[in-house]
Amino acid sequence: MNGKNENQPKKTNQGFHSSPDSHSSPEPDRPIIPPRGDYQTLLSFQKAEVVYDITFRFAHKFLARGDRTIDQMIQSARSGKQNILEGSKAGTTSKEMEIKLTNVGRASLEELLRDYRDYLRVRDLPLWDKDSKEARFVRDLGRKTPQTFELYREFVETRPPEVIANIAICLIHQANYLIDQQLKTLEKEFIEQGGLRERMTRARLNYRNQRPQQ
Repeated sequence: MNGKNENQPKKTNQGFHSSPDSHSSPEPDRPIIPPRGDYQTLLSFQKAEVVYDITFRFAHKFLARGDRTIDQMIQSARSGKQNILEGSKAGTTSKEMEIKLTNVGRASLEELLRDYRDYLRVRDLPLWDKDSKEARFVRDLGRKTPQTFELYREFVETRPPEVIANIAICLIHQANYLIDQQLKTLEKEFIEQGGLRERMTRARLNYRNQRPQQ
């Protein structure tokens, strides 16, 4: 795979809420605090949660007791999903904070990706090529919605560690791709709409302009 596994899902949904009023373009009567979709409908969050569930089991099962990497991998996986969650919630009042937290989640998953690659490299275990039949199979699973651990449970519970690590790597690539698309949309929204303070200022000016002249 030459270290360039780009197991990317199709661009449909791009990791965003399935709800039509989530991260959507502004309407003329857009409220100061726009409605946000449930973070659980974010494909990026669903992927990150599956990665956490796999990592928790992988680290405790295949890493030696007392290995500090156990806590590091689990914390990175948790940080990935939690920052996507917190970013989505923060988006109700702060686009800047949503972008910041989502970026933190992306960085955490990148750190976890390196840990999985290290696990394979130092043990001389194979890293799947992005076009291998195994990687394509995981990509196909990754297109199913919603994404849940149950889709991968059988493999995590029955396959050797190198297979599980490669599955996690594929899913992290998918999650990172979705997050990248999500961030592009958030940044575009911020440029076009501004933050909460700017929306409040516009609302105040509109109110003054619409008041009848005394």
